[in-house]
Amino acid sequence: MNNKIKFAVAGAVMSAASVANAGIVIPAGDWTLDINGNVNAFATWSNYDGGAAITGSIFTAYGGLGPTDGNGEDNTQGINTGLLPSWLGFTGTTRQNDVDVSFTISIQPNASDNFATGDGTVNDDASSVTRSPLARQAFLTFGDKSWGTVKVGKDLGIFASDAILNDMTLLGVGGAAGNSGNPTTTGGIGTGYIYAAWKGQISYTTPDMNGFQATVGITNPNQVANAGDLFQDRFGVEAKASYSWTGDVAGKVWVGGASYDVTMTDGGTDPDYTITAWDIGTSVTSGNLGLVAYYYDGKGLGTTFLGTNGYDTTLGKRRDSDGGYVQATYVIPTGTKLGVAYGVSKLDKASGEADGTLLDENNRWTVGAYHPLTKHLNLVAEYNRVKSEGQTSSNENESDHFSLGAILFF
Repeated sequence: MNNKIKFAVAGAVMSAASVANAGIVIPAGDWTLDINGNVNAFATWSNYDGGAAITGSIFTAYGGLGPTDGNGEDNTQGINTGLLPSWLGFTGTTRQNDVDVSFTISIQPNASDNFATGDGTVNDDASSVTRSPLARQAFLTFGDKSWGTVKVGKDLGIFASDAILNDMTLLGVGGAAGNSGNPTTTGGIGTGYIYAAWKGQISYTTPDMNGFQATVGITNPNQVANAGDLFQDRFGVEAKASYSWTGDVAGKVWVGGASYDVTMTDGGTDPDYTITAWDIGTSVTSGNLGLVAYYYDGKGLGTTFLGTNGYDTTLGKRRDSDGGYVQATYVIPTGTKLGVAYGVSKLDKASGEADGTLLDENNRWTVGAYHPLTKHLNLVAEYNRVKSEGQTSSNENESDHFSLGAILFF
């Protein structure tokens, strides 16, 4: 994507108000208001081929990727938003008492739903209207370029955030393409990185020190995506550090880490444990060529979402998991960005655990074309092949998705 579109993507996700990604700017007394966001929708054609259910499969982690018939095969079509939901954000900035102050509030409506009247989305069991719209941001910041910035409120998590922000499917669809009516697809979530998620947090970011910058914060507990009797019994701790440089070969390298304590409340096998995770990545551009490489590793971290299937409650042991993705893009003379990516997320059995139905890995191939029809509007075509492989080698589920659509930033 060109720089204007790239800034717009980062701005829509992070709502970092600046001249580069400003939307509709309105002076209002001491304040400057910025109304920004995007609208996107994609038509998708999906084919599924699967066997027995796999615990931890990307096909079930996000409400399933679509229905299958009695033979485990099916074709579906749908119109939906992509990995980045349609977005309407409001950011206000001012400077008071030598302190830069801002607020951001945003909502994310869907592009379609499965309700008969078209006026809402429905539960997975089709019993009632729920889930729309999302409300992902409500935070304030204060600081100064001389000493850094404090953030208080709900925003994208710190750990693994760079993984999703550098994923080319942020302009497109990626995985879970067949989920018509869901607020978003999964992109590369669960097939290359853990979802950073939208978390209540208090964080501090250092000033930019000749390219080096670091963020550390505490995040809201009770966000372990697993059985309802699991919860965090302290704040999560997340941090990352990065170094950016410019020149003919420009880029960024980052490292991050996270820790969360988890407790079970039902009195079963004592599962009190600590989730630990770390990651490392780099994004490099040279002329029209862009490269991204990312890797993560964790204990108790699980796969796709924080804590999902990261612990064997029968044996009382954490499961190890790791993964990552590589991505290459190239801008051809028409301005179209062509890209290819491969990602994988692996889940290991706990020591002494039988194969059962547990996941071994989720993986994904993506081939995409992203054409800037105007400086704000991109036309997008993607092909994604997603596969889940169980610890039992004969158990596999896979899907093929083709999508066409458009995404407009403002």
